[in-house]
Amino acid sequence: MKQLIYVMQFTGQAAPAAGSTTVIKATSTASSCSLTTTVGTDGVSGVLQPVGGDKAHFESEVTLTGDASFVESGSIRFGDRSKLRFSTVGQGNIGASADPKLKSGTVMWRVDGGEGQFAGASGYITSNFLIGEAGELTDNHFGVLFVN
Repeated sequence: MKQLIYVMQFTGQAAPAAGSTTVIKATSTASSCSLTTTVGTDGVSGVLQPVGGDKAHFESEVTLTGDASFVESGSIRFGDRSKLRFSTVGQGNIGASADPKLKSGTVMWRVDGGEGQFAGASGYITSNFLIGEAGELTDNHFGVLFVN
């Protein structure tokens, strides 16, 4: 098994599922990118830069379990050939942010399996996300995966 890490920023929508008050559907995409983090005399800064390559597509179903908690499962398709499936470890958390127009949250996912490059994969993905008043979603992923 070899270790694979990735960082991507997904953007899209989070909206209530038809006929439900406790289920949210999230869909988003991310472009291939590179992340540069610099620590200097002025502190820390980070920049995501687009690079050549395919997009990743994210889909999930979020079930609210309390005022600030949820569980989630879904999939991420990387390009046309590889897909992984994930589910929440414990519970995710969501709440108010410093910006009154945004909710902020975090969740950790366990890789449950996959296809293509991710057949037999395992590992974890962390997500830090923001949701705007109209459901606009920005979701930052950091994944540490083990693949064959």
